[in-house]
This record gives sequence, structure tokens and C-alpha cells, in this order.
Amino acid sequence: MGNKKELSPEQYKELIKALKTRFEKNRNRHIDLEWLNVQAKLEVNSEKLWSLYEMEATGGEPDVVGYDEKTGEYLFYDCSAESPKGRRSVCYDREALNARKENKPKNSAVDMATEMGIAILTEEEYRELQQLGNFDMKSSSWVKTPAAIRKLGGAVFCDYRYGTVFLYHNGAESYYAARGFRGSLRV
Repeated sequence: MGNKKELSPEQYKELIKALKTRFEKNRNRHIDLEWLNVQAKLEVNSEKLWSLYEMEATGGEPDVVGYDEKTGEYLFYDCSAESPKGRRSVCYDREALNARKENKPKNSAVDMATEMGIAILTEEEYRELQQLGNFDMKSSSWVKTPAAIRKLGGAVFCDYRYGTVFLYHNGAESYYAARGFRGSLRV
């Protein structure tokens, strides 16, 4: 494997099996879609497969949540019950990480998402996800922060409590053991 963004045959087999099992178990997330079509699209997108593998490896439990008729792309979101464990205790972005003088987290949400080849969910996407189930009932997830808020030093995150999605703010340099981020990927 010369290219770091390529899966070994074993990793590929393991990932496809996990994705197919999750797809079949959660039909409510993609009622009109067929697994064979999704798999065919995955088989010709090795870099996207690598990103899905990273989502899986960090506890995101990625699943198909839609299909974009205009682009012909399947949309995957992290569908783990709580914010992915392998992506918690991170501040919002590199600027926030660099601003911390002590007790720095190991990484930032934006940097991790970029390294993984995924996008951080927007507030709108986060709310769409909550239509498919109840997520982040004990944790919270950074969401893409509007530039105007970020310019002032803030960042936003969401969670689901009392049957409602809440959007909050925090300093972008903050990080908590129960806050991570959820990603999306188009394949």
C-alpha cells in the first residue's frame, strides 16, 4: 500500500460488511435506496472508502442518509448514538488549538475532518440527522460554525435533549470529554 488513503483487502472487506449490515439494519434512514447501488458506487471510489473507514475507525458508524439526484451521490453521516468517541476532546479548529497556552487538546475538529476527507455537519444537517433517530442525548457535537461567529472567537455545537435539538456557543478553544464532531461524506 503505497498510498496511505487506500485500504488493504482485509480492511475493504471489513468495511463493506459493516456498512452493509448497518444499511440493512437501519432501513428507515434510506427507504428508497438499494445496497447494491451504494456498493457499486463505493467500489469505484477508493479514496471515499478510506474516508468511510476513518469514520468507522473513530466510532462514527457512518450510514447512508440520502441520495442527491442532481449529483448522483450517496450521502453518508455519522450515525453513532453519541458523538464519535474517537473524535472527542477536541477544540474547534487550528486557530483555537494554537491559541491555547496550556492543556492543549491533541487535535481540532476541523483538522481531523480535513485529515479524514469528510465535512463537519452543518446545523441544518445535524437537524436532518435528528429526524432519523435520537443522537447525542448524552454528548454534544461541534457543527460548522458561521464565519462571523468564528471571527469573534466563538464556535457552535449541538445536542439533543428534552425532545429538542439545541444549538449552543462556546469559545472555539474549549474542549470537553463529551463533545466531538459528526461528519458527512458524499460518494
